[in-house]
Amino acid sequence: MKKALIFGLLISCMALVYSCQNDEDLEFKRYYTSGMLIYQQKCQNCHGTKGEGLSLLIPPLTDSAYLQANKGNLACVVKFGLKGLITVNKKAYNDQMPANTDAAPVHIAEVLTYINNSFGNKLGVTTTQQVNVDLNNCK
Repeated sequence: MKKALIFGLLISCMALVYSCQNDEDLEFKRYYTSGMLIYQQKCQNCHGTKGEGLSLLIPPLTDSAYLQANKGNLACVVKFGLKGLITVNKKAYNDQMPANTDAAPVHIAEVLTYINNSFGNKLGVTTTQQVNVDLNNCK
């Protein structure tokens, strides 16, 4: 009887905590979790488990200054790839990142939310709407 009461209280507390989350928190968690799976499948091989990159070939994703400065272009990089020299954390990288032309805007938003909030980064959610705007402005 006592175990059932404790279990019931625990379930009630969990339901209360979950119901207290606002829509923004739930959206962030959904994007982040889905983005983590996409990252593991499509990005981790090159950028590493901890976003550390690969020597001087592939840049790390741990430099939030670079990510912040290029936030409006990151969807374009994910969708269309990247060629040419970039500097991340005072190191030059000139390898090519392949395009992901089949990536849907929602998947780009999810993986960017994950990257922008992992590896020491805290840049908030990237929405599908923002990705659509950014993709329309690709150079």
